[in-house]
Amino acid sequence: MCYRPTMKSVMVFALALLSTGAFAACEEPAVGSNAAPALSPPLAAVVVGNGRLPFHSAPQAGCAMPGVFVIPKDALIAYAQTGGWTSVMYTNPKTGNTVSGWVRSSRLKMTGTVGPRQ
Repeated sequence: MCYRPTMKSVMVFALALLSTGAFAACEEPAVGSNAAPALSPPLAAVVVGNGRLPFHSAPQAGCAMPGVFVIPKDALIAYAQTGGWTSVMYTNPKTGNTVSGWVRSSRLKMTGTVGPRQ
């Protein structure tokens, strides 16, 4: 006997997945809001630990930016922090190209401030 799911069982399963956050929207909190307090002034940081540190479009594990990462000893500028994540910008020293996103705070070592104190 072959089990054929009904439309109702498929909908219940889909709703269960959505309610667990399996398909959570990658919405970036506003830097400087209560959800992501700003670092003022911004902080200089260096990547520590081993291997690649992937960038995320929002401070959530499921929001990785494919192919976008930094490696140990890369320098970043940190702008905000929330829940174990830090909003950063990286400038490639060879090309001058920049990328902004969220990385795991535990992989950063803060090295000082950037710019004037506000």
